[in-house]
Amino acid sequence: MATQAQTQQPDPAAIFDALNAYQRSAALKAAIELDLFTGIGEGNTDVESLAKRCDAAARGIRILCDYLTIQDFLVKQDHRYSLTPTSGAFLDRRSPRYLGTIARFLNLPALVERFQDLATVVRAGGALMSEDGSSGEANADWVEFARSMAPMQAFPAERIAGLLAADSGQPWKVLDIAAGHGLFGIAIARHNPNAEVAAVDWPQVLEVARENAEKAGVAGRHHLIQGSAFEVDFGTGYDLVLLTNFLHHFDPQTNGKLLRKVHHALKPGGRVVALEFVPNEDRVSPATAAAFSLIMLGNTRAGDAYTFAELEGMFGNAGFARSELHALPPTPQSVVISYKQDA
Repeated sequence: MATQAQTQQPDPAAIFDALNAYQRSAALKAAIELDLFTGIGEGNTDVESLAKRCDAAARGIRILCDYLTIQDFLVKQDHRYSLTPTSGAFLDRRSPRYLGTIARFLNLPALVERFQDLATVVRAGGALMSEDGSSGEANADWVEFARSMAPMQAFPAERIAGLLAADSGQPWKVLDIAAGHGLFGIAIARHNPNAEVAAVDWPQVLEVARENAEKAGVAGRHHLIQGSAFEVDFGTGYDLVLLTNFLHHFDPQTNGKLLRKVHHALKPGGRVVALEFVPNEDRVSPATAAAFSLIMLGNTRAGDAYTFAELEGMFGNAGFARSELHALPPTPQSVVISYKQDA
């Protein structure tokens, strides 16, 4: 049976649009920098008032707003613009769910540059970078990640705390690997007053986690372990290990080495929680999770977006008894919970 793609008429516009797609990210980044969505949310809905609010030329604002309407970030009616549910929730700075800061990391020149010669990356089978790659201590991008991406991680952190029943108040010893901003461990500590969290990351990144723990009022139960997750001594006796947004940076063999170390650090019956972009077995759906593989191709030497079967295999080979997959809507990510066998 012919697929939909095979029965469609040839469309040169799709090629034109794809080769100009960099303009879409540039337009959204510009609108965030101009605070355009906040301006519209405040009631500046015509070109002239919005241009004044954004301190920009009227011609520039008109063209940008029209383009953002075409891209479904704005609605245009009678020469006035309004926010969509998505832009209103996530791009109006007054919203508690504001995500505009993520543009600072996702569009870092160093990250964008890695895709300028993607054909060479494809030939090599991975990013053209040092052995440490994007995960090395010297990579200051992770400090920017910790600061700018935190708003996008606050929601999954809360969902994971709920999924784990953190409110039960059990005396948990928690290890947060590659903690970054620290929000995942901090959410556990906020929901569970009997949880003690140890956060592992590079020293300069942990400074961000320390600041966030203080703001959340859990600094007294939030402890820091400086260094590489592959090298530092975790200790033992953990009830829970958080492994969020980490496994996709490495090949299965490297992940296996870390997971065996995690298995050793857990108590019998303990759990490890991985937050990942998990594509279906066809590796082309769902779109955002599956497309994450290309991000890893351009940014890591051997990372990938792993299917649940692949992740389950990694955990099983490291000694874990069973693994569960949990969707985390409306985010494009999923949670894998793996259990160490009871004694």
